[in-house]
Amino acid sequence: MNPSTLTHPLSTTGVVEMAVLERSGLIESRHLGAAVVVGPDGSVLRALGDADALVYPRSSLKLLQAVTVLRAGVELDGEQLVLATASHCGSEAHQRVVEAMLASGGFSEADLGCPADWPSDPDAAARARLHGGKRKLAMNCSGKHASFLLACASRGWSTANYLDPAHPLQVMIRETVEEFTGQSVGTVGVDGCGAPLFGISLRALATAASRVAQARDEHTARLSAAIREHAWAIDGPGRVNTTVIDELGIIAKLGAEGVNVMANADGTAVAVKMLDGSARATTMVSLRLLADAGAIDRTAAEAVAERTAEPVLGGGIPVGSLRVAF
Repeated sequence: MNPSTLTHPLSTTGVVEMAVLERSGLIESRHLGAAVVVGPDGSVLRALGDADALVYPRSSLKLLQAVTVLRAGVELDGEQLVLATASHCGSEAHQRVVEAMLASGGFSEADLGCPADWPSDPDAAARARLHGGKRKLAMNCSGKHASFLLACASRGWSTANYLDPAHPLQVMIRETVEEFTGQSVGTVGVDGCGAPLFGISLRALATAASRVAQARDEHTARLSAAIREHAWAIDGPGRVNTTVIDELGIIAKLGAEGVNVMANADGTAVAVKMLDGSARATTMVSLRLLADAGAIDRTAAEAVAERTAEPVLGGGIPVGSLRVAF
């Protein structure tokens, strides 16, 4: 199939049962979706459902947006680089890093193009409700937007319209997406934070994650190393992506509407999309697929999957479980 002609979205005919939730001996919920595992060269090692269906990668696209920011000449490292690719929980620590990023370029919170939001971090949310309400800094994409502003400053581009698909930065991001995925972009949407979003196939998404994790050049090497060293920044201590990265040493990035990518340093990568948009089983499914491919230790993967899975409780007591169905 010519990757430039892909137009069909994931549908009910292109999915398989990925996971089930059992309560008191009865299967209560079933999660249908599609997934693909690729090797270092992008070859498909395993496909469940329609790996060529178009999906919006949502926040998993941030890996490529961060690479583009580095290519634009922004000197980000450490926690600040991870915040450029993060879907953070809005903790006080996350907000301080984003503030420092903005200040380094002479920007302020008001310059951010993302909407104001409540933190998902409970402590930060409680403080926000008592003192000041929603903030742009607390929005989970604020680090990405701060990095966008820094890229514009580096190249002398306008910051007033940096989210316009025709803006030089967004054109550059699109070119990076096409390069890393090996797929022409034909579908362009708007992400929840207001940034342009590019429709690609699951196979293309897995291929891109593989190329980032392999650290083939200076920029992907810097990004991969920063994510592994400062995993707290990509999500939050104890949260799913952070736990996966800290415990298994792989790149992991959730996206909204049931999207997830994971990639090992050897280039084995997986992309998952749940048809109903639920993220509940995406980490468990991704870890199983990587373990089945021999890319990560099965025992360690199962332990992380169990620790990050949503508990099935009745009266505060476990009465069931979420499990992989394939």
